[in-house]
Amino acid sequence: MKKDPTDEKVKAQRTKLQNRAMHLYFTLLAKALNDGGLDMKKVLKPTVEISWTKQNVKEYLWRPIQEALKLKKSTTELNTAEVSEVWEVLNRHFGEKFGIHVDFPHIENTDEYLSSLEKKYGI
Repeated sequence: MKKDPTDEKVKAQRTKLQNRAMHLYFTLLAKALNDGGLDMKKVLKPTVEISWTKQNVKEYLWRPIQEALKLKKSTTELNTAEVSEVWEVLNRHFGEKFGIHVDFPHIENTDEYLSSLEKKYGI
């Protein structure tokens, strides 16, 4: 019996470049939120001002959506399609609620491109 290519078990696990792109996205979203005056207090906790970082974007924004959408705790468990699905939900939310849109760095997902962005943003 031939396997259905839409079956999650058939899809490839996220790649190393996709992992780098995810972490770059976390940094870019943190910068966009901070630049927009949307600290963690305004987005999550109304009593304490806390600036966004790559790590708290991952833990407080990405991971809860990932767990609710895919029932997976670790980003290492995501396949390539699931990374895009989580990003789409997160991007739609921030676009609708705060007018913030950050492209996922995947169009030119090459080592050279990611390295240039990481250097640009001091990652």
